[in-house]
Amino acid sequence: MNTQTGSAPQLGDAIQLPGGAVLKNRMVKSAMSDSLGDGTGNPTAAQTRLYERWAQGGLALSLIGEVQSDPRYPEKPGNLMLWEHSDLDSLRELTARASVNGAHIWPQLGHGGALSHSPIYQPKGPSALHIGDFRCDGMTLAEIQQLPETYARSATLAKEVGFTGVQIHAGHGFLLSQFLSPLFNRREDEYGGSVARRARIVTEIIAAVREAVGPAFPVGIKINTSDLLEGGLTRQDALETISLLDKTTLDLIELSGGTYFPGAKSSSDSAAKGPYYVEFAAQAREITAIPLMVTGGFKSRQDATDALAGGNTDLIGVARATILNPSLASDWLAGKGDPEFPRFETNPPGGITAWYTLLLTALANDEEAGFELDLPTALRVYEERDALKTARWKDAFWLV
Repeated sequence: MNTQTGSAPQLGDAIQLPGGAVLKNRMVKSAMSDSLGDGTGNPTAAQTRLYERWAQGGLALSLIGEVQSDPRYPEKPGNLMLWEHSDLDSLRELTARASVNGAHIWPQLGHGGALSHSPIYQPKGPSALHIGDFRCDGMTLAEIQQLPETYARSATLAKEVGFTGVQIHAGHGFLLSQFLSPLFNRREDEYGGSVARRARIVTEIIAAVREAVGPAFPVGIKINTSDLLEGGLTRQDALETISLLDKTTLDLIELSGGTYFPGAKSSSDSAAKGPYYVEFAAQAREITAIPLMVTGGFKSRQDATDALAGGNTDLIGVARATILNPSLASDWLAGKGDPEFPRFETNPPGGITAWYTLLLTALANDEEAGFELDLPTALRVYEERDALKTARWKDAFWLV
């Protein structure tokens, strides 16, 4: 819903979600793995400061991800946990400071599935797979049927500690994305086969979360438009999934794509210059009335305003641009310029992700002015930090 009816939305327009919650403008910080948790699933002072800075910078909503419900299957050992042993006081401090200036803060509830951080525990997805050096176990039917309660429990805790909504992560190759993808989901029971069967656990989780948090608490989802993998989720599959999601009580659908499956192409490798999923959003708009958010490739204010003017997306998801400028929302709303994206002479696998993640750390410590790491050094520091937090995570959660 546009507060300025009869015209295309502008970046500064508020939007009311179906359950009644209002986002003050159209700019959202999409979830990124900041790896700033303490290694036992709890926030740190630096992580809290990071989300406070984004709220102060004018964003309507920041998504913090991935946030785990099951300590056996994290995406990264620096992620948060929402479960019965969470440090509630530190979570309340995070949400209080991340919601200043009228901002929303939502956790992106996820499960690594087959792409769980393997040094912690044996990954487990919808089906047992062995593809090259990649392997994972398959979930039992009982384990799948437990997922809605697990997600609902985390969503309830999120609401209790002051998060203003939740997002269910069903994109980028993690567990729920794996269920939607025929490449990963080879089950022959009620959770595999047709698009509707592959989406069944997703809709069951949405229903359980909604029942747990009530009608007014925002519940969103992030899904892939395509896996960019042969035999994976296709655009047609994704559209059929959206038609199923349209029958749920979701408040927001975020459109993204790609997977972190080893060797997979990134979305930026497969897309033309500019935002990646605006064309897909036009097709999705025809089959759902749920507000849409497009994430991927927004590097300029003009890209964002053009996407909104086209009428096919309601919100603009930005990620790395908000690392380069944590006040990006305020600047774009004021008509100011765009961030300058760095160019790298070398690109070791994982290097760019490591560089941006460590720049996040500098932001969180108010030290970005002195940040000068090259990619190889950033990658080494990033991997060393992950190794330390992996050991801490396994010790905290009794995983051997």
